[in-house]
Amino acid sequence: MLTKCEGIVVRSTDYGETNKIINIYTREFGKIGVMARGAKKPSSRLAAISQLFTYGHFLIQTSKGLGTLQQGEMISSMRAIREDIFKTAYASYIVELLDKSVEDKKTNPYLFELLYMTLQYINEDYDMDIMTNIFEMKMLNVLGMYPIMNQCALCGEKEGRFAFSIRENGIICHRCFEKDPYHLALSQPAIKLLRLFYYFDIGRLGNISVKPETKKELRNTISMYYDEYSGLHLKSKRFLDQIDHLRQSFDRN
Repeated sequence: MLTKCEGIVVRSTDYGETNKIINIYTREFGKIGVMARGAKKPSSRLAAISQLFTYGHFLIQTSKGLGTLQQGEMISSMRAIREDIFKTAYASYIVELLDKSVEDKKTNPYLFELLYMTLQYINEDYDMDIMTNIFEMKMLNVLGMYPIMNQCALCGEKEGRFAFSIRENGIICHRCFEKDPYHLALSQPAIKLLRLFYYFDIGRLGNISVKPETKKELRNTISMYYDEYSGLHLKSKRFLDQIDHLRQSFDRN
């Protein structure tokens, strides 16, 4: 049976001398794995469509096991991502995070839209750090993580100064700081951005300008939270951390 779907390639693995197995996150069916026969050959009609980050329409021969990619129509190659090592590093982390977080064939059109828009924004030169942080915060619920971000996780207060508590799974107000001596004393702009990234519609994203020190707070807090609760250990995250140090040294020079 032939099936057509709209999707983004989130993983590509060489199989044998000429073939690839690719994971496609689709709007219609969620994540699916397919065999792309001959796709490693430069002359193959499947060579371009089976590349990581490619967004397009895919025609798949379905079966009980692994389906077979028959043909594809590229909508976007995300070219700017491919041509920039830093963008590639961030985008690789984003697609691996999604790939490792979702079950096969579990449909989520909202998540498809989130993935597409995040990659597209990076492709269009939006701030890579901020787009990655937004994606990470939006992925928390997919992973079964529900931090309390709209009020103090301990007393329920909505007004005051706030910090982030890994232990209490969310923000806590200044009245409760002493109840968690290990709380993260973040700046209030960082707290506001964590809330914003968790709740707002990415489709309404405008230009967000964030100070480097605030970016560092966001990155460290989100990383610590993921380390504590997600159970994920991603190769692309380690590479991203290395490449990020390199980028910062370039920026300083």
